[in-house]
Amino acid sequence: MKRTICIVLALLIAASAFAGGGRDKAAGGKPEIQFWTSGSDNVRLVFEKLVAEFNADPEYSKICTVKMQYMPSGGGNQTIMSRMLAAYQAAQSGTKNLGIDLAEFGEGEISAFLSEGGPNMFVKLDAGKLPNFKDVSARPSQGAEYFIPYRGTTVVMAYNSAVISNPPKTTAELTAWIKAHPGRFSYNSPGSGGAGGAYVVTAIYNFLPAEALASADAKWKDQWTQGLNYLKEIHPFLYKASGRVVYPNKNQGTLDLLASKEIDMAPAWADQAITAIKTGALPSTVKIYQINPAFTGSCQVFGVPSFSSHPAEAAAFIDFCLSAKAQNILLTEMAAIPLIPESKLDASQAVYVRDLDVSAFRINSIGSLSQDLYKVWDETIAPLQ
Repeated sequence: MKRTICIVLALLIAASAFAGGGRDKAAGGKPEIQFWTSGSDNVRLVFEKLVAEFNADPEYSKICTVKMQYMPSGGGNQTIMSRMLAAYQAAQSGTKNLGIDLAEFGEGEISAFLSEGGPNMFVKLDAGKLPNFKDVSARPSQGAEYFIPYRGTTVVMAYNSAVISNPPKTTAELTAWIKAHPGRFSYNSPGSGGAGGAYVVTAIYNFLPAEALASADAKWKDQWTQGLNYLKEIHPFLYKASGRVVYPNKNQGTLDLLASKEIDMAPAWADQAITAIKTGALPSTVKIYQINPAFTGSCQVFGVPSFSSHPAEAAAFIDFCLSAKAQNILLTEMAAIPLIPESKLDASQAVYVRDLDVSAFRINSIGSLSQDLYKVWDETIAPLQ
């Protein structure tokens, strides 16, 4: 992480030197907010729509214009976190106009931000100045004064009900099913997408005390062995191509196998799977449910960095994303779990996520340990024959 931060820091300083006056102003003299997000392609698509709606809104658009910067998941070591930590370091040395006014990320990353960057890295947000926040019941598990949740998300099990009438309810039942149906289960490589990442983290941390999943302490790395041995145990029974176990690339890669009926079951993001079912990209026979112990889920949150050039204007976009209009866009376009009362939602769409309770999600707060775990997986599980 430190090497990546140094590289990104150099790029940020170089970029700021050429920023010039007015770089952060849109046409008409309004501030232009640089909004950063990452994830699967459905995240990009929904934020393209939200940004367009904000910029066209007769009231919000008077405040500022929003420009999105998107980093796809599985894009290597340079992440929003590494870029923001580098920007924060640059800001401490006096560098201005660093090009990040607002960022969106998972609740599980909060602990890493607070431990590596510290609380001064973010602006304290006055929820009282966000009119739409009054309808939001969810709060992040930590850092509530700095981060505003706007949607829920979780990884679930997706399966073909035409083949599986009674899906396994527990990890033990799932293990037995995988071994009894070789080649019919898969998960994507954890570094390429969050669904596979959640599966691997869950498989490892099911063998650890509950407190471990809420800790970024490196001491837990010494206790990964039992979970890694479990992943080695099921490895020979997973999806194969040309006689060799293959781990799909990205979340979509696993869904593609489910759509083509090359597998019957896999972990998937709830929003991505529901959207695929609704659009016909997945067969209507595909269903989702939460296994026990559950895969990880959380709220996605907004944070305004302390080096933002326009923190007040960035808060306007946060408030827009909490509005009924934006929450319904998130629900309809990506089956995101809304955080406002169901009475303000499109009933025909709310039915898809009614059983996914944000308050019951199992939150992963291991921070940068997840990247260490993915590296260990790459070195010990991926090369297995």
